[in-house]
Amino acid sequence: MAEDWFTIVLRLALYLDMAAAFGVAMFGVYALGHDERSLAIARRYRVCIGVFAAIGIGLSVIGMTVLAKAMSGAQTYAELSTHIFEMLITGTHMGLAWCIRILALALCILIALVKFNPTFRFVAMSASSGVALATLAWAGHGAMDDGMRGYVHLASDIFHLWAAGAWVGALLAFLILATSRANATQDTVAILSRTSNGFAHIGTLIVFVLAASGVVNYVLIAGPSLDPLVSTLYGQLLLGKLVLVLGMLALAAANRFRLSPSLEASLGSGNRAQAVAKLRQSLFMETTLAVLVLASVAWLGILSPKGI
Repeated sequence: MAEDWFTIVLRLALYLDMAAAFGVAMFGVYALGHDERSLAIARRYRVCIGVFAAIGIGLSVIGMTVLAKAMSGAQTYAELSTHIFEMLITGTHMGLAWCIRILALALCILIALVKFNPTFRFVAMSASSGVALATLAWAGHGAMDDGMRGYVHLASDIFHLWAAGAWVGALLAFLILATSRANATQDTVAILSRTSNGFAHIGTLIVFVLAASGVVNYVLIAGPSLDPLVSTLYGQLLLGKLVLVLGMLALAAANRFRLSPSLEASLGSGNRAQAVAKLRQSLFMETTLAVLVLASVAWLGILSPKGI
């Protein structure tokens, strides 16, 4: 049981880390203007993405070690041999996905360090971190089917991961703006106001993709019946996840229709600190719910949807 909880925590760390890297990089693409990608706040984003990528490599190595111990039946990690790792990495789809993830994260770090066009930098970091995030689909239920059904399941899982990553990363990007030491300046608050008010379109797309891919995943995992939602731990946990997502949507709506417009109005009145503080508090609450959602996803990934 202790090993199960360690696996859940490790999966949660991977989801959070790579979702944040991808989402922040994407935020730099669709939310920031060309000139803004050269500002100090964009450099903070770039550093965060590079750090997340480095942490992702470390977590992935730990994850592969845990998997090797579980699949080999070894009692201790000291019993693991290079032969076991070679078989996992070269002989399984999960191992191939792991290799691609490591390479994509290493490329993301390199892009974060090398100096070149800031717009292309964010696009390239989005692509590399997006590939890394997508490989997590092979560590869940998405890899359990074969043939065309398997391809559909994996594709649905990948789109679900990307949409979730875009949401989580946007929350982190907003929090970095809202907690910046420079948040008292007109320019930084103006960026926060513009990006939070303009997030509605991408936010709507994110919710649509999450909903559509979530329905597809449920049908492929548990079948068209709704009975597993109440008769299995998997279904009950899934319902709990949906409640948390609804809470995130409620907070996102409050940000969109009340707090972000108030922040925009404060740019003219000069009372920016209070408006930023209220938005920051709401973002912290939404981020907390996002962490709980990903924790439930990490748990769901090791459960049987049939309750076996």
